Amino acid sequence: MFVLGVDPGLTRCGYGCVEQRGRIQKAVAAGVIATPPSMPLPERLAELQREFKALLAELRPDEVAIERVLFQVNVRTAMSVGQASGVLMAESVNAGCSVTEYSPNEVKEAVAGWGAAPKAQVERMVQTILGIDQPLRPVDASDAIAIALCHLARRSRVPRHVASSSKNPAAGRRLSPNGVPR
Repeated sequence: MFVLGVDPGLTRCGYGCVEQRGRIQKAVAAGVIATPPSMPLPERLAELQREFKALLAELRPDEVAIERVLFQVNVRTAMSVGQASGVLMAESVNAGCSVTEYSPNEVKEAVAGWGAAPKAQVERMVQTILGIDQPLRPVDASDAIAIALCHLARRSRVPRHVASSSKNPAAGRRLSPNGVPR
């Protein structure tokens, strides 16, 4: 199974694809899709969409896990990240992938064992889980790998019918390929 983790952003959108075979997990690809802040917003969103569509076609993930946008003191930043997230989710569904969202605390809990774990601890756990010596760079790519690992951990522990239950919001929100919550 291939899971594409996504750390949404408009200036830098991190992605990381993890393959799981049995109990073995390995990073297949990781990187960042960047759009220049000097471009008008509609053009940046279109560029992000084109690049992400090409990435989906190249990696052909089975499922996509994306970090839920929850934050921001800066409303403009929150809006642009939300718009980018919408583009990424729609493109994933158009490619036939199911999409699951996770909060930052859910990712930290699944990867580091504590929902308030510092970023450095999550990075070390990503290295440990994948058996790599150096932290992944850029940090957006490492975050995306952590999101994919969170999805795999949640998926293996929670039956699908429970994970999609509205009574279990911590399991993430699932969208079917036609965009309908399940």
